[in-house]
Amino acid sequence: MYRLVTAAAAAAALLQPLAATGQAPAAAARPDRTAFRELYRELVETNTTSSVGDCTQAARQVATRLRAAGYADSDLTIYVPEGRPRDGGLVATLAGSDAKRPALLLLAHIDVVEAKREDWQRDPFKLIEEDGYFYARGASDDKAQAAIFADTMIRLKQRGTAPKRTVKLALTCGEEGSNERVLNGAGWLVDHRPELVRAGFAFNEGGGGRTAPGGGPETLGVQVAQKSPRNFILEVTDRGGHSSQPRPDNAIYRLAAALTRLSTLRFPVKLNPVSLAYLAKAGALRKDATGAAMVRLAAAPGDPAAAEAVSRDLALDPLLRTTCVATMLEAGHAANALPQRAAASVNCRIVPGETADETRAAIERVVADPQVKVLRSKIQERPVAESAPLDPAILTPIAAVGAKHFPGVPVIPTQSAGATDATYLSKIGVPTYGIPGLWNDPATAGTHGLNERIPVDALYRGRDYIYDLVTYVVQR
Repeated sequence: MYRLVTAAAAAAALLQPLAATGQAPAAAARPDRTAFRELYRELVETNTTSSVGDCTQAARQVATRLRAAGYADSDLTIYVPEGRPRDGGLVATLAGSDAKRPALLLLAHIDVVEAKREDWQRDPFKLIEEDGYFYARGASDDKAQAAIFADTMIRLKQRGTAPKRTVKLALTCGEEGSNERVLNGAGWLVDHRPELVRAGFAFNEGGGGRTAPGGGPETLGVQVAQKSPRNFILEVTDRGGHSSQPRPDNAIYRLAAALTRLSTLRFPVKLNPVSLAYLAKAGALRKDATGAAMVRLAAAPGDPAAAEAVSRDLALDPLLRTTCVATMLEAGHAANALPQRAAASVNCRIVPGETADETRAAIERVVADPQVKVLRSKIQERPVAESAPLDPAILTPIAAVGAKHFPGVPVIPTQSAGATDATYLSKIGVPTYGIPGLWNDPATAGTHGLNERIPVDALYRGRDYIYDLVTYVVQR
């Protein structure tokens, strides 16, 4: 990787004044936020679910805003995969003055998880500001960052001078894909138009941070590692028959028993340098028994008592081990017939260093029933995740700009229990970092669930932080 500057030089340079953000409440009016909020609102209120949404429309709307900011048509690529008219995306390029400096790629997905109006307290496709939060599907994941990245490209263009380093923006569809019908846009670009997204390094979602008890960020996370999602199907088939003649080998009962046994499956603890560093640093910040256990586990990864204490925190347990969970059921063909087939979808998140075959074997052992087949799902799978290097040339600016915007808040490298499109970029050698700035409370954020939200303060202060970070990096 092209070295931005040495860590010491980066820190020294960042002592120079950056754009002032201060600690003013997010509600305070700032004229520059008006256009950004409208961009964010338009993106959020454009339905981009896989069932009925239209990512291509959303991409074109952002492209219109970039053109208005001065981007030429030659700087913008709206790509629409063949036969997928609603799965398009956008790549925008702001050329740098030094072609020898590898580009920075800003990657964000604009598709969202499904949301049913009858389940939500508010319309999921209407941006609502209430009690210090923005509510909507995609308010956080990932349209907050997509809007900020697009806004950053606009602001960079409006500066009137080219950055030293080329900066690219890729807004893609299909990251939230949960069935075989979904096409991943980042993967499509890597396979079909790699020149559009090739870069020296990339900034992505997945970092963020946790909310402090009094508001604001408690930590700033930089995602450098992630688990690999793999999906399996537990399937039972039977000859079926008339429901008036029930049998004990009912396919639904057999599957239910298998799922009950699956619920007891617990994989062994498997830590790596990133998860060990997180346990040590994040644990030291906590003033409770869990924090003390995190520090002990980091120092002695084989300590079973410490591992058990950390595992009791549901947000921390996935950091320690592979996890598998049943997510969907399908069974039967008629209300008055014995089921001929019963199946369950099982989503696994595999820690670095383990394989899908090992995970499948563990499921088969705990199910312990040859009549229950454990099959690989037809869902399109991401490549196996590769960790980005803990490069001071990247991490030092992230932390130093963070100190300007969030004084005293530590920056901690993290391993995500989820998965992002960084896995696709690793196929073409682009190390990808989930950057901080957009903190949230995992317990109430509603990500992939009901009433998704993000603190208004996090959105606006995160916008300022990310703009300053990108501005600094593309000038080095």
